[in-house]
Amino acid sequence: MNAFEAIMAENGYTPKTTFWMDFSIADRFGVKAVRDTYNRAVAGWRDNIVYLTELVMVLNHKIWQHYQHNEELAREYDELWRGLDAWCAENLTGEDAEYYYRTTD
Repeated sequence: MNAFEAIMAENGYTPKTTFWMDFSIADRFGVKAVRDTYNRAVAGWRDNIVYLTELVMVLNHKIWQHYQHNEELAREYDELWRGLDAWCAENLTGEDAEYYYRTTD
């Protein structure tokens, strides 16, 4: 069980994507790889509320994973998380918004 799965299990959430592993691999190659992974994830899954929500959660957890050890990665994840969270707040409605807020709360 990886760190994200362990944290989510405590909250009763079962991950549905490989985002944690995808970003963990990108971490090893730096900010540019993280940004590329993010761009591909958003492009591929923006219309899937479950995956989009999990992407926001992974980005948030990655901030905390790196904030004491790699400030550059932590700042990148923070920027990505804030941007995607803001997009969700502005664009999600109805059942999608309910799912997003219920799951990320």
